[in-house]
Amino acid sequence: MKVLGIVSEARDLNQCIPATQSISKQIKAYSFGELKEAKQVSLGRMEVLGIVSEARELSQARTAPVMDHSPPFLATYKSLFGGQQAIDTETEVVECCDLPLIDLSRLHDVLEAAQCKQDIVTAASEWGFFQIVSHGIPDGLLARLREEQVKMFRQPFKRKTSEKLLDFSDDSYRWGTPTATSLKHLSWSEAFHVPLSSSNKPARSSTIRCVIEELSLAMAQLATQLVDTLAEGFGRDGTYMKENCTRNMCYLRLNRYPPCPIPAQVFGLVPHTDSDFLTILCQDEVIGLQLKKGGRWFTVRPNPNTLVINIGDLFQAWSNGLYKSVEHRVMSNPHLERFSVAYFMCPSNETVIESSAQPAIYRKFSFGEYRQQVQQDVRRMGHKVGLTRFLA
Repeated sequence: MKVLGIVSEARDLNQCIPATQSISKQIKAYSFGELKEAKQVSLGRMEVLGIVSEARELSQARTAPVMDHSPPFLATYKSLFGGQQAIDTETEVVECCDLPLIDLSRLHDVLEAAQCKQDIVTAASEWGFFQIVSHGIPDGLLARLREEQVKMFRQPFKRKTSEKLLDFSDDSYRWGTPTATSLKHLSWSEAFHVPLSSSNKPARSSTIRCVIEELSLAMAQLATQLVDTLAEGFGRDGTYMKENCTRNMCYLRLNRYPPCPIPAQVFGLVPHTDSDFLTILCQDEVIGLQLKKGGRWFTVRPNPNTLVINIGDLFQAWSNGLYKSVEHRVMSNPHLERFSVAYFMCPSNETVIESSAQPAIYRKFSFGEYRQQVQQDVRRMGHKVGLTRFLA
């Protein structure tokens, strides 16, 4: 299977299993002794669907071997598993959807530019999510990053937790949810959260750092192009973003979602909104991302040949609610690991977010204040509250 390529088996499997109803719904609350049976139930479901050969082939190709590189989720969070119910997805009818697709090459066409800008504004206001092609980031660069990303996550778990593999901050490597008090607050994932302010430090792992540096430059240019268009959509220009969202204020997050033996009980990533202005996501062909629209959850059909863009909380506040920061989540998978890379466009902590529209929906606040409130809510309540704390 090629990095970033869509193989027919993966596409067929993803389309046949659009949401947790097809696999995860078959698995109720399992004890530790029943985890093996849970996996057999899931594979049996695939056999019923008549796709067992594809399922087995894809599973063998993408299932991570059980080695010492995976975090000890079950051992660490065992106190949360006793008598727990499945996460609340069984009563939902989750449909697959294709995000609005925008070809950015149209921005350079005199006859197409205006309509392309309007399409971006419409997608941001109606969906809060859209996907783009002709974005200017070479496929080869994304493939190199994915290759290095896989190598990083294949390092022994103890090494990932005890050493600065990227020579970045001490807490770059993260996994699970330390503040979780119930399974619905636990994310079955691991990540390297890389502050780009440290990307110019001397490199010990030179290959990955060089790739990150090159990608972050390309992502920053793309983000600037998008926010300029979005700001123009409500009568502002890009000056504010250029002054406050410099590249060294932004983050790159390398994600891995390991196979989860109890997908009916745990999210890959818990429901949330992003606490930034804009997120650029590069994901692989494994299904998992879901978003909420009109009170309903939709499974995003993955297309690794595109980049996914989503609006963050700060843009929603700055645009006075015109653009939507949409709740989204990642479902866990019993057999396949999933990789993604996210670029978060953030300002400095001192940056003030204030809408020029009147009446303003949200009061004036700084990014530092917002982050502090989010962290406080997560510690106290187990989940993020977000913009409702800052209503005018």
